[in-house]
This record gives sequence, C-alpha cells and structure tokens, in this order.
Amino acid sequence: MTQVVHKFGGSSLSNAARYHAVANIIIGNSQLGDVVVVSAAGKTTDTLVKLWQAYQQHDSHGYHDVLQLLRTHQHELIDELLAAHQAHALQSQLNSELQRIAEQLQTNTLDEASLLAHGELWSARLLATYLQQLGYAAQDLDARQLLCVHQGQLLHLDNEKLCERHIARDKINVVTGFIAADSNQQTVTLGRNGSDYSATLLARYVNAKQVCIWTDTQGVFSTDPRKVADALKYQKICRGQANRLAQLGNPVLHAKTLSPLQGSAIKLSVRSSYDSDASGTEIVREGYCKHKRFLTTIEGVDLYRVSSLKVDELATLSQLIQHTIGHFQQQGVDFLIVPSAHSTLISRELGERGQLVESNLNGCALVSPNQYTQQGYQEMLACLEQLNLTIRFSHCDQDYALVLTDQIIDADSLGKVHRTLIGAHQQIAVIVAGLGNVGSVFLQQFTQQLARLEQHFEVKLVGLLRSRSMLFDPCGLDPQNWQGQWLEQAVPYQSEQLCERLNELDYEHKVVIDITASESFSGLYPDFVRANCHLISANKYAGTAPNSWYQSLRNELAERNLKWRYNTSVGAGLPINFALADLQRSGDEITRIQGVFSGTLSWLCSHYDGSQAFSELLFAAQKLGFTEPDPREDLSGRDVQRKLLILARELGLQLDIDDIELSPLMPESLAQGSWQDFLDNIALLDDFVGTHAQQAQKEQKVLRYNADLRIVDGKVKAQVGLVAVAQSNPLAGLSPGDNIFVINSRWYAQNALVIQGPGAGKEVTAAGVHSDLYWLIESLS
Repeated sequence: MTQVVHKFGGSSLSNAARYHAVANIIIGNSQLGDVVVVSAAGKTTDTLVKLWQAYQQHDSHGYHDVLQLLRTHQHELIDELLAAHQAHALQSQLNSELQRIAEQLQTNTLDEASLLAHGELWSARLLATYLQQLGYAAQDLDARQLLCVHQGQLLHLDNEKLCERHIARDKINVVTGFIAADSNQQTVTLGRNGSDYSATLLARYVNAKQVCIWTDTQGVFSTDPRKVADALKYQKICRGQANRLAQLGNPVLHAKTLSPLQGSAIKLSVRSSYDSDASGTEIVREGYCKHKRFLTTIEGVDLYRVSSLKVDELATLSQLIQHTIGHFQQQGVDFLIVPSAHSTLISRELGERGQLVESNLNGCALVSPNQYTQQGYQEMLACLEQLNLTIRFSHCDQDYALVLTDQIIDADSLGKVHRTLIGAHQQIAVIVAGLGNVGSVFLQQFTQQLARLEQHFEVKLVGLLRSRSMLFDPCGLDPQNWQGQWLEQAVPYQSEQLCERLNELDYEHKVVIDITASESFSGLYPDFVRANCHLISANKYAGTAPNSWYQSLRNELAERNLKWRYNTSVGAGLPINFALADLQRSGDEITRIQGVFSGTLSWLCSHYDGSQAFSELLFAAQKLGFTEPDPREDLSGRDVQRKLLILARELGLQLDIDDIELSPLMPESLAQGSWQDFLDNIALLDDFVGTHAQQAQKEQKVLRYNADLRIVDGKVKAQVGLVAVAQSNPLAGLSPGDNIFVINSRWYAQNALVIQGPGAGKEVTAAGVHSDLYWLIESLS
C-alpha cells in the first residue's frame, strides 16, 4: 500500500550530487509501495523547449547543437552515478532515443509533447537504476501507463485501475511527472510544472496518506527568502491560500496541484531537498490553520481586457502556453495577466475579444486574511509610491490585492514592502473554556479590551468550550456574536480532538483560558502545554493538585518557556498573587499570610450577630446565589484550604492539600448524608456556631473563617478554620462578602500589608482574567 507520494523537481535533480541526496531522502522517508514522481533534471525541459523552437524555425544547425547539449548532460549524469555495466545499458537506450529524435527532426515528424516527455523519462529511469544499484527494489514507470486523458478530461476511474495494475507494492515506484496519454495513446502534458499535479493525482488514485513536494526552499514563506532575509517560513498554510498563491504565479506551489486533494484527508507538505532535516510547510484543509499574509512578485507580464470570456477558456489558454494565467474581474469586466513571452499567442487566440491594456509589466501581490486585504492594499500602494515605482494598474479583491508597475521590484524594495505589510507580525490565539457567568462576562469585556491588548499583538479568539461542546475556527471567531455562532456551529468533542486542534494551531502564541470549575479539565493542562499553550486559570484544581503532578507541570512549562497565570483562582480580581511575587522579587521574605478567602463565609460571618440563627443566614445566602448549590461545600472550608495551598506554592513551599489543617464551619457529622439529612439536623449547625459566638463575645471578639500560614525558623504551619479575632484586627472590620489578605514579612513585620476587596463576583473575576491576559501578552512582547 502506498503511504507517501514524493515529488522532486528539476532543481533537486540538477547534478549527480543532487541525485545522491534525493536517493538518501527516498531511502530515509519511504517504504516499499511508495511513489516518487520526478521532473526533468535541472534545465532539461528548457533545453528541450529550445530544441522544439529550433525545429519550428527550421534551424538545423541550432537543433543539432541543442541535441549535443542534451547528450552531454545526460551522459555526465549516468557516468557519475552508475557502475560501468549499468551505465552502458542506460547510455545505449539514451543514444537510441536521441537518434530517433534526430530522425524526426529530419523528417518533420517531431511531436512537441512527446519530445518534452523525454526529460522526465530520463530522470525516472536514472533514479530508479541508481536506487537498484544501492540495493533497493525500485522500478521506473512511464506516467502514460497510469494517467489517461480523453478530450482534455482525466479518466479518473480508469486511472485508478491503471495505478492498481502497474504500481508495485514490493518496490519503490519512480514515476515520470508532467505527462499523460490520451485515449489514442498520444502523449499529452499536464502543463509546465505539472509534476506537482501528477503527484497529487497519483496520491488520490492510490489513496496515499501524504504527498511531499521536495523543492529548493524549506517550505512556503511570506515572500521569496532568496530576496528578503527576514521572510517568515510558515509551518502551515490552508489550501485556499495556497491555491490563490498558485494562481498568482508563486513558484513554490502551482495551479491545479491542490485540486485532486479536495474532499480528501491526504496531507500535503513542502520540504527542502537541500536540507531534508528542516521542517517544511504543511498545506492543510480550510479551518485547520489561520490565514497568513504573503507577498509574491510578478515579472514580465501583459494585461488583457477580455470580452465574453468563455467557460473553461482560461484552462484552455493556460494549457496552450503551459503556464498559469491570472484572472480577475473589475466591474464585471474580465482581465487576464499573461506572461509577455506568450502574449502574441494569447492575442491570436482571443482575437477581437482581447484588448491589450498594458504590456511588459511587473509588480507584486498581497495574499492575506479577508479582513486585512483592503488595509494591506492601501499600505502597499503607499509604500510603492514612496519607493518611486510607477503604478500602471491595481486591483483589490476579497483575499488578495494586486499592483502592477513599470519597474521590476528589486530585493531591497521587496524587503521594504514586506516589512510594511508583514514584518514581525505576531498573533496570539485565545481559547476560552467555560461560558457560564464569568465566561460570558469575560467575552463581553473582550471586545472592549482588544484595543489595549493589540498594542502588543493581534489577538484572535479561536476557540470556545463548554462542557462537551466546542466551537473552533483558527481564523478567528467574533466575540460580539459568539452566541449565534455557538448555536449554529458548536460540535461535540472529546479531549483528544481538542488537543489535536490545539496542536494544529500555528499561531506564534496560544493561550488556554480556563474559567471552568472542572477538575477533569484541569487534568488536561499537561496536554495543553505539550501543544505549546500558555495557561490562564480561574480554576483552582490544577494549582492544588498533588505536588508531584504540580511540579511536573511547572517544569514542563519552564522547559517550553510558557507562562501560567492564575491570579483569579484566589481573591477573584484582587492582586494577591502579583503582590506576593513582587515582594519576593524585591528580596523580601514572607513569614505569614492570613485572611478571609471566601466571599460566602465572609458574608455569613460578618452578618451573624446572634440575633437570628446561623442557618437562617445560610438559607438567605443560598437564595441570593452566594453559595454553592449545596452550601455544605462552602461550610466544608475545602475551597479556602485550596486557596491557601495555591498561595503557599506561590511562596515556593512544597505542600500538598493534606498538609493544611482543616476545621469546617460545621460539625463533621453534617458533612455526611443527603441534603435532607443536613436539614433534619440543622440545629447542630446553629449550636456549633452559637457556642463559638458566645465564647467570642465574652472575649469581645468576632468570628471569622480564617486561613493562616506561618513560617517560623523554616517550619511551616498552615491551618483553616473558625477563629475569634479582636475588634482591632483587620479581619474584624471586613465588609460582608469581601476578602482580605494580611501579609507579614521582614519589611512588613509589625505593620502588615493588607489587600482587601470583593473576592467574588462575575465582573471582577472576569476583569481579573483579563488582567492576567494583558500581563501575558505584555510579557511576551
């Protein structure tokens, strides 16, 4: 079974050393049954075209010279690569074919397509023989045995059967690119640079898993890396943008290459045959990566206005000149961009329907995300005018902009335009998990925050998660209309699918914002980190996980230079984590942290004065939505215990949850059983709190549910429970519902640092998450 179809262009096979390099790539990246599609070696096709032109001009002296060039080049390749007996066989076959071409020249029976096919035939034969010499099972195949065309249309079902018949599963199959046969067994070509098309066609016919196009660049760049040193190499680009680049004449990807892959899961990548260890560019389906910005140059073209362009006429004209023809419309009028070298032929074909508008033009084109194209178009026009380039024609479409000039855009000018339009343009992808109260407010605030955030990066909301449903778009969601998109496009997902989508995101930076209260979701953090995502948590579970798991996560974050912010996991929007970090960075040594960390328990204790039963206050708080659905979760103190553990770990302490002594705000017996059992025994709660309150009142103190961590002589004591505090204590004057953090250190030994304010609420918590996001983006910039 064919796993991979490799394709090697002419530059990859330009000399014997390159054949050797290609053979090594095949050996290291192929298995038996795979297909290798090859172009003609080096400039062989150009030389064959010169031979054809000399033949058409009846230049017998010229075509004899070209024949000799072909013979010399091919003999040199054979001599340098093959042992004597193998070389002799190939040279004899080559000489016979050249002799037959010479006879056809003499008898005026030469056929263009058959002539051009020789370059690929020689490449395939030589490479297969060289692989055999190295001890590998290989065969060369003439694509005219595999690809059949009738009246210009590929016979797909027939071709699948031909491939099944001829492609060997026990050999490496080296196949000629660029050529096919018609139903009369006459040679036809698939267009100049058609070997890429051959490769993707064969991949579709044999149901391969991947196509790898090996070329002389390391992948697809934002512009020509040979001209612009700071061109950006993209790890992934989508098929739609790849098609657009091909239509505009970009040399890395060619027109028609991607069409056989439509509707398939076949992967396509572009890699360098000159640096096979370097990662390449993967061409992925729409929706599997963000849209990028590209700047491609155009040289030596003519511009035609065409009336009544016929259906499929563009494909016919492209086939005629063996070259891509650009096409666009302005105000309903068709325009063609034609290579000047082929302009006469196109003009003759179009007749009176074609009007030459401008000749011998150059220029550049911007391919970009739709929302940027118009702005980029204006910036490109302004930049070219500043460079004193004369603009002859321009056009702006939905996803690209084109400017044609008199002058060739040299490397320096291209670099300046590239820096203006693309430069060091970085984006951060945001994935938000949890769309409840806080999550919804976070998204409401998101649009307002964008202007501030985008001073540093372009920020894209690409994913939303709720329970087991997901809305994902690598090109960006609309934070103002996310509810509508969610209703129409959200799909069920498993954690494996989420991690796959995160891995596929090819942004410069990615951040998962966890606004859930899900322990299972926090368990995915290591997977998110392996997908190179930063983390922002309002979720407490990861920060209070077993210390071994927590430290492992921390270590992996550090190894990947990723950030984790979780300020809202304690104190909502209060800057407690920032304060602790700043004190430690300044050289201070924290000796104690205490305070009221629960807004619910703060409200209950502050309101309780003995005038009514504590349980009545609890039920009132429940009705107001201040408690968990089962208020025993609040009374258990576990939430406060987790928050104290998070702060302890902020101080670098190696604690686990059980290292913090916990005394619930209720008798232990009430934690057991059902909610009805709790109600049936509610008097126990009132007696428990009442007893503590009476004792506190005797001492002229008030009750507070306190978290307390002390470090004395290197020893740590941490506890959570109900305490009585004096009226002068900062905890005593706490407003109902507020949190308070009292910090003692070497510098704040006698007069503690106090941070106090709302410790809950969807608005302040959402704002706190935005604070973490702003901090992250600012630190990355």
